[in-house]
Amino acid sequence: MLNMTRYQWTVLFAAWLGWGFDIFDSLLFNYVAPNCVPTLLGLTIGSPEAKQATLYWTGILTSVLLLGWAAGGILFGWVCDRIGRTRTLLLTMLMYALGTAACAFADNIWMLLAFRIVASLGIGGEWAAGASMVAEVVPEDKRVEAGALLYTAAPFGLFLATFVNFQVAGNWMAASPETSWRYVFLFGLLPAAIAFLVRLFLKEPERWTQARENTRPPRIAELFGPSVRRYTLSGFLMALVALITWWSCNAFIPVVSAGLAQSEAALRGLDKAGTLALVESWKLTATAAFNFGGLVGTLLTIPAAKLLGRRAMFAIYFAASAAAIFAVFGLDLPGETRLYMYFAIGLSVFGVFGSFTYYLPELFPTRLRGTGAGFCYNAGRVFAAAGPFLVGIIAARGVDAAVGVLFWVGVVPLAALLMMPWVIETKGQRLAD
Repeated sequence: MLNMTRYQWTVLFAAWLGWGFDIFDSLLFNYVAPNCVPTLLGLTIGSPEAKQATLYWTGILTSVLLLGWAAGGILFGWVCDRIGRTRTLLLTMLMYALGTAACAFADNIWMLLAFRIVASLGIGGEWAAGASMVAEVVPEDKRVEAGALLYTAAPFGLFLATFVNFQVAGNWMAASPETSWRYVFLFGLLPAAIAFLVRLFLKEPERWTQARENTRPPRIAELFGPSVRRYTLSGFLMALVALITWWSCNAFIPVVSAGLAQSEAALRGLDKAGTLALVESWKLTATAAFNFGGLVGTLLTIPAAKLLGRRAMFAIYFAASAAAIFAVFGLDLPGETRLYMYFAIGLSVFGVFGSFTYYLPELFPTRLRGTGAGFCYNAGRVFAAAGPFLVGIIAARGVDAAVGVLFWVGVVPLAALLMMPWVIETKGQRLAD
């Protein structure tokens, strides 16, 4: 990576910030849900009715987020092939920042739902623009490293969301859970400032500029033509499995850790303040373990992809994902031990996403790169949306039910091993023009 120019580093850093804040804004709701949902529904925070409603609405709102994410990803993937990577990056970052901040002013659950839809369209659209821009600007022999480094922004976004929630809801406004969640959402405005910096320092990649001048505008239907169809299928299947697994596990980390903490607090005989403090502490522990595992797993895709190839890398990560999920949710573990075991899930379930930032752009020519990568990475969210919804309905019965149903999520990456014959190997190939 040391032979990259200053501008190439600037492009990578700008895309890194865009993706990190993308994850940051998308996950803020998961942290504030135990306080936000009961408040908007007029329920007492911490009551059995509030816990049940939180699990139920976490499933619904996460599924809606994924549907909006899918729509935004496909739409803006196509848009970035037509108007450019930089313009699309700016537009989508502003969209998800304003949509997230607007959630702070929701008066009821339906307003929250509407604002989340707006944010989800921008969240979905940002990835294709950033990934395409990095793939087209960095040197050919550094594409894997640059792509994996780009995805390390996801653990950064997750950590930032955890930190903001812990500081606001766990420290500064711990005594006011009915209002603290609104201030957490206001931090969603942070990406808006970064978006303007993106516009000032970045230009459109030369690859895209030349392709736009010499070829006709892209159409989504081209992804299913005879010459491209098998590449689309390869990218879609791998992203689909990863998305279903990640969202089914990650969406419920705060809820599961909060439930485990509340059970532990009851055993310790803690009062309300002590219980709230333990809940926020355990949420931080679980997400930090998952986050750190994801960071390590993301970086490990570099040697795995370069030495073993993309197909073998996917097989290893999906097998490890199944093993981690079965162990964490199938073994009889103490609550606190289960929190630290989230590292193994992060290493595999989270880590595999480090490959998509370079693998999906490798599958398509320049004029179709944003459209193809955006479709493959986001179309699967339509199916992935069913995961959190079903898990949420079952998990509404309690934390034990949540752990039980999460165990069966491990079947998804295990089944992915049967899909390996359809995976296109791109190791050693140059980016297609």
